[in-house]
Amino acid sequence: QVQLVESGGGLVQPGGSLRLSCATTGFTFSTYAMSWYRQAPGKERELVAAITSAGSSTNYAVSVKGRFTISRDNAKNTVYLQMSSLKPEDTAVYYCKASMATVLHQFNYWGQGTQVTVSS
Repeated sequence: QVQLVESGGGLVQPGGSLRLSCATTGFTFSTYAMSWYRQAPGKERELVAAITSAGSSTNYAVSVKGRFTISRDNAKNTVYLQMSSLKPEDTAVYYCKASMATVLHQFNYWGQGTQVTVSS
């Protein structure tokens, strides 16, 4: 059974830091690209950061570049999002996603999300 479980969210003051984790089971983690998305109230879900299956390449939304870092540990089947210099506009539910595409199929799995609130 595929499971993605996010953790590490919470309430943090502006300028603070948080580290999100997404622990996975039920699929071959090392063959999947991983990404973090977020959804703020009343807004569409947006891509925050992505990392290739081997961790050799990353990509970030313009709004978080230079403040957030995505990484992965294929031995632990876990992806991380280190968030620094947090702003109130970073407040959202953060989701991790696993993706893999073959010639015939595309596989996408989502976690249940973790709330991040940036407020003084």
